[in-house]
Amino acid sequence: MLNTTVLCRHISETDGFYLGVKGQIMRPNHHQFEAFAYVVREGSFSAAAVRLGVTQSTITQHIANLEKGVGTLLLLRGRDGVELTPTGQDFYDLADRMVALSAEVTDRLEGFNAMKEGRLKIIGNAPQPALRIIARFQRRFPDIRVDFGLYDWTTAKAMIGNRLADVGLITDAPDHEHWEKIHIESARYVIYCRCDHSFAKRAKISLAELAQETVIVPEKGSLTRRLLDQACNRYGISFNRVATMTTFPLMCEAVLQGIGVALFLQNSSLIKNNLCEIDIEEMPEARNTSLIATKDRTRLKLVSEFINAAIE
Repeated sequence: MLNTTVLCRHISETDGFYLGVKGQIMRPNHHQFEAFAYVVREGSFSAAAVRLGVTQSTITQHIANLEKGVGTLLLLRGRDGVELTPTGQDFYDLADRMVALSAEVTDRLEGFNAMKEGRLKIIGNAPQPALRIIARFQRRFPDIRVDFGLYDWTTAKAMIGNRLADVGLITDAPDHEHWEKIHIESARYVIYCRCDHSFAKRAKISLAELAQETVIVPEKGSLTRRLLDQACNRYGISFNRVATMTTFPLMCEAVLQGIGVALFLQNSSLIKNNLCEIDIEEMPEARNTSLIATKDRTRLKLVSEFINAAIE
């Protein structure tokens, strides 16, 4: 007679499911995949419970049953939230697709006419044009909650690739067979300085002329830093003083406080008082900012309406 424990282990290791009562294979259900997808997207079990309107213990049970069914850990719990295991990353892609499809079915059953509740997670590597589009969208749909986060270019790309956001507004976004990519605007890199700075009257400046300035740049991983390093290497330019800051608003404030001059895309902020933008000789190319979303999500009502707001 075949040992039941051995059979359970064999099925778990080969098929990713487990035996329940009377030897039946128990397959993960929609609620388990949904709980898993929202734990990853929201970053914690408690936040996923709030998002889905259930108790945290319910989420914990769903995840435990899913991991039991798969036969391995999908999430690592830590002080800073959750982290996907390699198997978890594979399953998250499937789980998130399932949640997106379920939302599309709900949209169609409700006739696409509600738009009275819901939430969008938008990410970008610069505040503009994302904030401008969000404002336009929320004037039309004030009941929809929009969460917006600024990330460096590398992280923003990865978040869209890993399905951790609904929409991204990313400069120099790559092409991908599973993404919709919609051009939004083009802009050059410029130097920001105070209007009383000696550079303020200049129309154009060379990076070499910044050798004695404190140059304010975003953190490593940003597209700005990547392109600046490429230009400096190409022309043999180095800076004596560099200040690294995390966001464009902080960079602007640093310029206004007289800390130095900053390098960023033109028209990146509505903050114009006492700031001048100067073209850079070594970086004349316009960079394209695009709206990025996975193709299955563009069929969702919330995402399609956000795209409409973006392309007007």
